[in-house]
Amino acid sequence: MPKFYARRRLGFLAAFTGLIASAGLLNGPAASAALPTPVSAATARTYLASLTVATEDRTGYDRNLFPHWITQSGTCNTRETILKRDGTNVVTDSACAATSGSWYSPYDGATWSASADVDIDHLVPLAEAWDSGADSWTTSRRQSFANDLTRPQLLAVTDNVNQSKGDQDPATWMPSRSAYRCTYVRAWVQVKYYYDLSVDSAEKSALQGYLAAC
Repeated sequence: MPKFYARRRLGFLAAFTGLIASAGLLNGPAASAALPTPVSAATARTYLASLTVATEDRTGYDRNLFPHWITQSGTCNTRETILKRDGTNVVTDSACAATSGSWYSPYDGATWSASADVDIDHLVPLAEAWDSGADSWTTSRRQSFANDLTRPQLLAVTDNVNQSKGDQDPATWMPSRSAYRCTYVRAWVQVKYYYDLSVDSAEKSALQGYLAAC
């Protein structure tokens, strides 16, 4: 085959592959927006090395100590804001409630067409934060943590997957979809680093293992 035609063929294949990838066909469905991009694996490893290692305080947690789903804009609270951010073709009513759309859960690869099937996960759970240092925070800081739209802390996922995760850390729970695990641990470490939260020894060991494979 002449070099000119070979180059044209390779160019076409590259463009076609790029088109497929941009449509999400190679990597699964893509939401219209997503979790804020976490730090790189290298940065996460550096952050993790600087975190305090401590036994968790498993007493005194009360979810009400973390005021959440506060108003973010107009009539939209934090949950509704994340549903709009992470969903595709989301339609809302005058109260900002999602009336239609679709949501792809990166934890398990499921897609949902009803917002009632979707939870907003605190990637670092509220109870985990409490056990790792948030017990000494002001209510205002706990509110900021529970409604943080800037860090990679809030994500729309399948409701029963979120419920099965509960307050577990990466030593005992990880997304079943292995392709998302690197993103998950990078985000976990970034949030803990930003809020100066500790890690326990099993958690740190698990994070080191996952980050080594990123």
